[in-house]
Amino acid sequence: MLTSFGKLIAIGFGTGLSPVAPGTAGSLAAVAIYFLVALLAGDLASYLSSFIGVSSGAGLSPVPPGPADWLQVALFSFLVALLTGDLATYILVALIVVGLPVGIWATGLLVSEADPDPGQAVWDEFVGMWITCLLLPPTALWLGAAFICFRFFDVVKPWPARRLEELHGGLGIMADDVAAGIYGAVLLNLAHFIWVTWISG
Repeated sequence: MLTSFGKLIAIGFGTGLSPVAPGTAGSLAAVAIYFLVALLAGDLASYLSSFIGVSSGAGLSPVPPGPADWLQVALFSFLVALLTGDLATYILVALIVVGLPVGIWATGLLVSEADPDPGQAVWDEFVGMWITCLLLPPTALWLGAAFICFRFFDVVKPWPARRLEELHGGLGIMADDVAAGIYGAVLLNLAHFIWVTWISG
C-alpha cells in the first residue's frame, strides 16, 4: 500500500504518464499547484484578518475603544500579519521541505538496473519547479518566466546539476532538479529585484 502510494507520488499523480514530455507536464502541474496555493493563501489571509478583527471587537462597540482594546487589536493584527502575511511562501517552503525527502524515497521506488532514471518519475520536476517559484509573485508573468527558466536549467543542467544526476537512486533523480530550481530561483529573484528597484519603481 505504502509502496503504491510512493509510486503515485513519484509519477506526479499521473502527470509522469503523459505520452509527450512528461517532465514538462510535471512542471506545469507544479506551477498550477503553486498558483492555487497562492490564491487560497490570499483568501485565507483575508478571512483570518476579517475574523480576528470581528472577534477582537474592532469596530463593533458603540463606545470608543480604550487602551486595552487597542492593545488587543494590535496584538491580533500582529499575529495575523505574522501568520498570513506571506502564507503562500510558507506553504511553498513546507512543500519543498517535505517533498524533497519524500521524492528521494518515492522516485527511488521506480529505479531499476535497466532504468536508473525512469522518465515517468516526475516528482523531481515538482520540487525543482517549486524551488524556482520561491519568493516570486504568483502572477502569470513571473510564473511563466519560472516555468521557462526551470525547464531551461533542467534540460541544460549546468554544473553541478549534471554531476548530481549521477548520484544513486532517488537522490540522483531529485538532486539535479533541485540544482536547476536553485539556479532558476536565483536568476528570477535577481530579475525581480532589478525590476522592482530600478525599472517599475
